[in-house]
Amino acid sequence: MAHKLSKDCRPSWPHRAIVTAGMPYGNKNLHFGHVGGVFVPADFFARFLRDRLGKQNVIFVSGTDCYGSPIMEGHRKLRETCGTDCTLTDYVQANHDLQQSAIDGFEIELDLFGGSALPPAAPIHNQTTAEIIERLNERGVLHKRATKQFYDVRAGQFLNGRQVVGRCPIQGCKSEKAYADECDLGHQYEPEELIAPKSALTGETPELRPVDNIYFDLPAYLDFLKDYTRRLEANETVRPVVSKTMEEWLLPAQIYIQNKFREAFDAIEGQLPAHTVTEPEGNKSSFTVTFPSWEERDAAHEVLAAGGVRFRSGKALVPFRITGNIEWGVPVPDECGCSGLTCWVWPESLWAPISFTRTVLAEAERAGRADRYASLDWHDWWCSEDAHAYQFIGQDNIYFYGIAQTALWEALGCHMQQSTLVANYHVLYMGKKASSSSQTPPPPAAELLEHYTAEQLRAHFLSLGLGEKPVSFSPKAYDTRETGKNADGTPLLARDDKRVIDPVLKEGALLTGVFNRLARSCFYGVAEKEGDEASHRCGCIPAGTPDAGVIEASEQAVLAFEQAMHTFEFHHALTVCDGYLRAANKRWSDASKAAKNAEDDAAMKQALVNAFHELRVATVLMHGIVPVGCELICEHFAIDPDTFFSWDRIFDTCDELVASLGEKPGEHKVVPLPPRFDFFEKHPSQQ
Repeated sequence: MAHKLSKDCRPSWPHRAIVTAGMPYGNKNLHFGHVGGVFVPADFFARFLRDRLGKQNVIFVSGTDCYGSPIMEGHRKLRETCGTDCTLTDYVQANHDLQQSAIDGFEIELDLFGGSALPPAAPIHNQTTAEIIERLNERGVLHKRATKQFYDVRAGQFLNGRQVVGRCPIQGCKSEKAYADECDLGHQYEPEELIAPKSALTGETPELRPVDNIYFDLPAYLDFLKDYTRRLEANETVRPVVSKTMEEWLLPAQIYIQNKFREAFDAIEGQLPAHTVTEPEGNKSSFTVTFPSWEERDAAHEVLAAGGVRFRSGKALVPFRITGNIEWGVPVPDECGCSGLTCWVWPESLWAPISFTRTVLAEAERAGRADRYASLDWHDWWCSEDAHAYQFIGQDNIYFYGIAQTALWEALGCHMQQSTLVANYHVLYMGKKASSSSQTPPPPAAELLEHYTAEQLRAHFLSLGLGEKPVSFSPKAYDTRETGKNADGTPLLARDDKRVIDPVLKEGALLTGVFNRLARSCFYGVAEKEGDEASHRCGCIPAGTPDAGVIEASEQAVLAFEQAMHTFEFHHALTVCDGYLRAANKRWSDASKAAKNAEDDAAMKQALVNAFHELRVATVLMHGIVPVGCELICEHFAIDPDTFFSWDRIFDTCDELVASLGEKPGEHKVVPLPPRFDFFEKHPSQQ
């Protein structure tokens, strides 16, 4: 028997909330992983919080990450291949517009989808960057370091991060693409550690030349991060992938050397800084060298390289770079010790949600909508104990948001509240890692809408359970597996095979079938009908108290749904809705059939009282999952959406809700439903 939930044990929520979705780079449109793995879950949660806390207490922001070497490299290639004279700003604006269009297509409702280099956010983002860097400098946690940067002699220029390609030096990393100081799986390292570097401009092996930059003293926060990570492990709202990934970066500074280099290592070991050697256990092919800190480890690199000893570094905290010397970036104040530098893309993208929040509030004030949000002071959203930020990211970015951002927020010393990171695993495509260079490259997110409705896709993405493991997105419309032969002998592909079930439509069937039937039954059931004098045929929400079993089932569904949202188990929240809707639909079907057969008007009215109650509860719960259809149901209830979807009255009966509007139960008119009306439609291609 299922455990009964109690109203006395409901989770607590903040008074105000920030929701963010990881920023896509401004060099391309959104792919389905951006939408299904980040934006849809974030939108679901933001919509839920607006209903739960009041929309004036929630801000949902994201935007195009306009700076960084991927954008510069994409722009360079565009000009090289197309001869276009578009500027970098033009380039990111065009991609931002594509991203915005895809976001709109998937019914994602942000308070701002901005751009770090685009109005109206750009000037505020520049100001925020300057203020944060100046404060970090005042706090004594920024230091100038001369580090090496790749220089292409043949091209006669320094190379940005994406113009150098090699193999990742981090032990155990299987990344297929490693750049100057990070691989595509998010591992950080020093440029001199990159294995087999090549210039993307000329194909030559670039030189390493010293360059001054500003770094944040991340290793100084090792003990703080260890304690913080231990607390995360005990927090039920933090997914295990977050704390486990963070722990991997809090290890001693180590390098791993293959056993075949042992003789060469022994020859130069005396030249190394202080260290200890751990011999390989069992069949391990490498031994481990541990140093007191990253400084000794880095000093050992040159000695090892000169001695012909190849090595891989372990994950450990190293100074976090704040600046770069590329022109395309946010200017950094000269007071920090270096002149003419710009901010490296990663740190400024960490505080971009703050600048986007400030932009949202400034735009509301400028438009005379100061009442739109509970406070126009960004500190009340990011630095107040009664506020909280929820940041939706992919697993690759846990280092930046979990390690670097956590330490930066602590270093600022201005009561910055640490965020809850909602990290999802990768969305696979057709059972494999999604890759644009594979034989079956995944479609752009927007293209999926040519085959499925946004609500079908939203429900399916949320059902995948990406917080627990990588899961495949396998839309039948793109499935090119051969499943047989056509009549003419040509291969029959899965996408054309009527025997193959489309996994994307599993959740959609709940919408177009069960949810539609329950909603239609309610509104058609009370519709005025000429010649039918039944009491329930009054065009109003029928008055009456739902059966005790209906009230109990609804209460348990609400409590289970809220608990699932609290722990970010969105697939469980959807499962709660699925079970509740199917049970409500069956209850209506059985009761209405019995009442009709018995010609019992009172029984039919009671069946409608039950059904309307369950429909309203289901619509509130499903609102964040499939907002358009739910808001259409709300329109036919003829109740203001802010009142209808508010969790302040989630346990009320329809009588109590109607009474709160100042109306008499049984007299609240609904909007009549046209014949054969669907609140949730199939895609035209599925007809």
